[in-house]
Amino acid sequence: MHFNLKINALKDELNFKNDSALVKFFVDTEKLEQLVDEFFLSLNYPLGKVQKKNFMDKKSDEFAYYSQTDEPSVIYVKKIKLDKHFSSDFFRNYFAGLIPSLKRKNLKAVHVVVPSFTVLKEHFECETQFVQGILEGIHLGNYTFDHYKSEKDKAADLSFFIHYSDQKILKDAIATTGNLMSAVSFARDLVNEPAITLTPSELASRTKKELSKLGVKVSVFDKNELKKRKMNAILAVGGASDNPPCLITMHYKPTVKTKKKIALVGKGVCYDSGGLSLKPTSSMMEMKADMAGGGAVIGIMKAAAMLKLPVEIIGVVPAVENMVNGSSYKPGDIVKSASGKSIEVKDTDAEGRIILADALHYASGQKPDEIIDFATLTGAVVVALGELAAGLFTQDDRLADELLNSGKSTYERLWRMPFWNDYNSMIKSEIADVSNLGPRWGGAITAGKFLENFVDEKIPWAHIDLAGPAIKHKSNNYTEKYDTGFGVRLIVNYLSKM
Repeated sequence: MHFNLKINALKDELNFKNDSALVKFFVDTEKLEQLVDEFFLSLNYPLGKVQKKNFMDKKSDEFAYYSQTDEPSVIYVKKIKLDKHFSSDFFRNYFAGLIPSLKRKNLKAVHVVVPSFTVLKEHFECETQFVQGILEGIHLGNYTFDHYKSEKDKAADLSFFIHYSDQKILKDAIATTGNLMSAVSFARDLVNEPAITLTPSELASRTKKELSKLGVKVSVFDKNELKKRKMNAILAVGGASDNPPCLITMHYKPTVKTKKKIALVGKGVCYDSGGLSLKPTSSMMEMKADMAGGGAVIGIMKAAAMLKLPVEIIGVVPAVENMVNGSSYKPGDIVKSASGKSIEVKDTDAEGRIILADALHYASGQKPDEIIDFATLTGAVVVALGELAAGLFTQDDRLADELLNSGKSTYERLWRMPFWNDYNSMIKSEIADVSNLGPRWGGAITAGKFLENFVDEKIPWAHIDLAGPAIKHKSNNYTEKYDTGFGVRLIVNYLSKM
């Protein structure tokens, strides 16, 4: 992290201390110039004509004003343009970019004057989400993954003073967001960790250490237990690695009476070489993050426990490395899964769906009210949607609508894909119950249809293919440098509404 952050709620007038910064927003209206003048006059600071003229220009939207005193030493002025480009991600993205820029400025405090919700409310689900977006941006911008750097800056102390009229909403949001973003950061740490250290057993160990202290029951099925449970799909994919596979199960049960039990299943391929269907080197570079779905589930379990969500949750993460040796499973093999259904292996690089077959069957056996799985499953979904959205696959309209709404609220966006039964014919096998690979076209859909074979058809189920947004990408400030922890905020929002 860049700073040791302390976030405070304030309602009173600005009271600056030495070496502080101020963040001020102005909504772009006809009165913009007047409001800017009045603001700087209130601080008794002279704003230069050139700087004001540049800010008023339609192509400009921000500037930094450096004062002659230490109180405050810098003012960050940002224009809000309520046009078609404005979104609920505005403040989150802005602060995620601002925080790293504050390094080496020797600031001790930052004051943020939050604009009125009344002017912006049509762009947000509610006032809490509006305030929370600002706080999330601060936390996201403070995230770093520099554990392996020999030279790194020591995190300095930095206090944020958030000025907002509704102190209850603000104080509640500060507490909630702190817990939520702790879970997001934990998920990100897991996904960003290199495969040389984060083996399946290490993933299980870190999960147990982190969640057990929060009251989440964590169990790990080792190789022998997998054999007893006939989880041959997980064993086949993980059979060529010196680091044996395992299945991580988590159970969060709140103290209050619950109405629903939800199962969350996450793909935990700690490294994917492609197996005998070997990937080229360039395609292997990001494969430490092929367990991003599992990381999301673990992060959600942590958030649920910290936030004391009133819903029972079962978490299931099959953890493997898909490697190459004389024990590798092979194209042409037939694997009998725990469900009893057989899988024809046409491509060992379509391994995620194979391990999820056993995991989804296990989750179905826990008799949850619904199942949601998360996986960096296909490149095809990235071709379809790019890096901005995850693909949502389900037959359940109610589940789809609620997940889509939560994605819109948190800006971890989903897009519902076709999931017609016509696609089943594309993964038929002449020698087994199902093939692990369909034709070139519609690959994200046929991957989802494969998974459907291993879910109890009586249980509402959704599959989220997050291969695009889970991996670092340049679309905004908080996804540019590190793998993202996509899905944690989305599902916590969804679960919080139950």
